[in-house]
Amino acid sequence: MSGWVMVAGLGPGDDALVTPQVMEALAEATDVVGYIPYVARVKPRQGLTLHPSDNRVELDRAGLALKMAAEGKRVVIVSSGDPGVFAMASALFEAVEANPAASDTDIRILPGITAMLAAAARAGAPLGHDFCAINLSDNLKPFTEVERRLRHAAQGGFAMAFYNPRSASRPYQFSRVLEILREECEPERLILFARAVSTPEERIHTVSLAEAQPEMADMRTVVIVGNELTRRVGKWVYTPRSVPA
Repeated sequence: MSGWVMVAGLGPGDDALVTPQVMEALAEATDVVGYIPYVARVKPRQGLTLHPSDNRVELDRAGLALKMAAEGKRVVIVSSGDPGVFAMASALFEAVEANPAASDTDIRILPGITAMLAAAARAGAPLGHDFCAINLSDNLKPFTEVERRLRHAAQGGFAMAFYNPRSASRPYQFSRVLEILREECEPERLILFARAVSTPEERIHTVSLAEAQPEMADMRTVVIVGNELTRRVGKWVYTPRSVPA
């Protein structure tokens, strides 16, 4: 039987948000590859081998999956959320580009519910108009590039979703993000801090830009910044679908 690689999104945390397509792929797989906490979400069964690995070894992980597929195995690479949003789909294609012999591998990308969409749904509709997503980590790009993209997004009037806002190794960077937002946006701009959405640890807090503090975010938090029209309606936060001329 010919092998294949599927890159699957496990959603934000609740098993009910894993798509049937992803569940079917996991049921057919001989091997599952991924970051340790994501592989831990896959139920062990006979005939399935789990290959958990540490963070920041994405290319090694992708190379292993391609090697096993070439041996005829059915491999699922798991990511949280959606695999195409700051996750393993891009890493897999980097590995394919570095190994042209792997370009004929049967590869499929299975979408999932990414954290910003789960958080937005909990809050109402803060991403109801034009928006962008920015990874605030500088592991794979200089922080000066983060600052440049952030400033242009704010000037362009986009709502924004921030991934990886603040870690123990770089607690100062989110402070700089808030400084830039305060330079470009009005103090009443709404900011949503959504931590561990769809899990028992879920916590969602909405404040104004003037009230926002760096300690409100960590690596399990997605931060959503509304645009200048984003507002509250009762307990909900939403961004209107239209912009006045």
